[in-house]
Amino acid sequence: MNNHGSSKPSSMKLKHTINPILLYFIQFIISLYTVLTYIPYYFLSESRQEKSNRTKAKPVNSTPDSAYRSVNSLDGLASVLYPGCDTLDKVFMHAKNKFKDKRLLGTREILNEEDEVQPNGKVFKKVILGSYNWLSYEDVFVRAFNFGNGLQMLGQKPKTNIAIFCETRAEWMVAAQACFMYNFQLVTLYATLGGPAIVHGLNETEVTNIITSKELLQTKLKDIVSLVPRLRHIITVDGKPPTWSEFPKGVIVHTMAAVQALGAKASVENKPLSKPTPSDIAVIMYTSGSTGIPKGVMISHSNIIAGITGMAERIPELGEKDVYIGYLPLAHVLELSAELVCLSHGCRIGYSSPQTLADQSSKIKKGSKGDTSMLKPTLMAAVPEIMDRIYKNVMNKVNEMSSFQRNLFILAYNYKMEQISKGHSTPLCDSFIFRKVRGLLGGNIRLLLCGGAPLSATTQRFMNICFCCPVGQGYGLTESCGAGTITEVWDYNTGRVGAPLVCCEIKLKNWEEGGYFNTDKPHPRGEILIGGQNVTMGYYKNEAKTKADFFEDENGQRWLCTGDIGEFDPDGCLKIIDRKKDLVKLQAGEYVSLGKVEAALKNLPLIDNICAYANSYHSYVIGFVVPNQKELTELARKKGLTGTWEELCNSSEMENEVLKVLSEAAVSASLEKFEIPVKIRLSPEPWTPETGLVTDAFKLKRKELKTHYQADIERMYGRK
Repeated sequence: MNNHGSSKPSSMKLKHTINPILLYFIQFIISLYTVLTYIPYYFLSESRQEKSNRTKAKPVNSTPDSAYRSVNSLDGLASVLYPGCDTLDKVFMHAKNKFKDKRLLGTREILNEEDEVQPNGKVFKKVILGSYNWLSYEDVFVRAFNFGNGLQMLGQKPKTNIAIFCETRAEWMVAAQACFMYNFQLVTLYATLGGPAIVHGLNETEVTNIITSKELLQTKLKDIVSLVPRLRHIITVDGKPPTWSEFPKGVIVHTMAAVQALGAKASVENKPLSKPTPSDIAVIMYTSGSTGIPKGVMISHSNIIAGITGMAERIPELGEKDVYIGYLPLAHVLELSAELVCLSHGCRIGYSSPQTLADQSSKIKKGSKGDTSMLKPTLMAAVPEIMDRIYKNVMNKVNEMSSFQRNLFILAYNYKMEQISKGHSTPLCDSFIFRKVRGLLGGNIRLLLCGGAPLSATTQRFMNICFCCPVGQGYGLTESCGAGTITEVWDYNTGRVGAPLVCCEIKLKNWEEGGYFNTDKPHPRGEILIGGQNVTMGYYKNEAKTKADFFEDENGQRWLCTGDIGEFDPDGCLKIIDRKKDLVKLQAGEYVSLGKVEAALKNLPLIDNICAYANSYHSYVIGFVVPNQKELTELARKKGLTGTWEELCNSSEMENEVLKVLSEAAVSASLEKFEIPVKIRLSPEPWTPETGLVTDAFKLKRKELKTHYQADIERMYGRK
């Protein structure tokens, strides 16, 4: 196997407990089966390994700081999906004319809602959902056209800002398409942002109109409307909210349906549309603020089109047969780009949420179907946090199986891992052993796209094996329209993010302080710079930060300095090996990559989440850990420790026991002695976007975590 530094299959195999004699017999049967199925396979198809071994990107010249380009774009970077479609309204018009009556956006009907009282007294809201109801391309076009015209009647002018603060749903996409058509600049804000961040985004962009939902209006906006003095119109996408007396004067609430009706009645003849140009701002996307106050990234029509052109090229046979499940925040560049790729290629998009995704999801009533079972998607995007959760849940179920079932699963898992590493497929295992696991996501997934953060090799290989599909790891930033690299579908190597997309090129810049150079042997290393039409216009009203992170070269091409450290493999694929901001110098002068420490430990069954911390005044690393409740309770029972969940997490004996497990895992992962956490704090509360300690993509907010655990930091470093 062409490893390129990926994890060896043997290190990721599961342990079985089978009698050695029986094991020899089973291995003989497996070998016989392998030989018989390999012969026709060898003659009838080119192995995936051969495709995987091909060169995927090359440097454009022989200097160390040369940019790498995909072998499919060596002569010039791609920037448009369809000839003449250089703005997003033209892309949608092209799709609408081509796929007119085909289904585009789907939403499940809510049949019933009920409160379910848990054993601990907490009340959970459960829903029973019906089938998906669909809007065709034509339906979406008419609704978007009327909504845009209605907004125009409310005083929204071309090239001015309008905010959307709403959960992922069909109305979000309809509103976005309306803004693209009428050249309104769409300001996107995460639905989980805290009050001060929302106020900052709305006031900085000086919006007078905001699109939201009834729930977010009640829970988030109601309390801060008085702090946004320019606000005039609030449009709710899901019906009329209950009125309240404390609304400031001059702010009017409309429903989306009422604004669409207003637009449908109004004559458009005396109000000609201001058509966007490729360089006009389409979106001002506020980042999730993992490093402080959210920044608004200005994204033009041509930026988005270049980005989705690059992404679409990596998805083979993308078209009308595909069904995409949309549940990640549309305010995140990964989800918005993925949905625009689907919309432009005739795919259906069915909407979901993390709480209703699968049959076992928290809001789905027991016995009723989750969204994946009903929709049966073929394409899905996920952040590593969600894939890690699926991995842990399945492995917990495997551990609860009978000895026979568990060993059968493990044998099949290890056999398939071997076959994957040789570039072969395993149709029998897929049909009989992994069908049930595959059914958790509907049973039809042909490609999982992962982005937002690095995915561990163990989880990636698990998804390959159990869901019987490739996992495309992507790398990109909001500032590059989410586009940078994506792995090829037949490349099953782990630990890499693929070759540059056809829309951009990537070069490595020396970072002396960290000791990374593009002349390093055997592989060039350095800070990742992304260049191409997908590189955005900069930060809204923040010239200094724009100048620090972006530059134009002598040919007029824009480049983004990512702050991430990468390494190119000989076949032109990129690996993310460090991050400038994650590198901390200890008192004795050693550099510790906090991200590397976390990646080595976060896949332990005992760990739900972990944040490593260090500073230059001390000589060792500490950590904050969200333990897995089931695993920690079991560990406490084995060690004879008792107490409530909070008492266990606050117990120094429990901290020491968890630390022992972490230290063993750290040694197995080949961490240096100085990289292994010496002290930890167990957190009884999970970190969710609502707590403000992680972003919507579940990236750690280090600054907020440091503030939150300041007293523990002082305790662990011996100041108290």
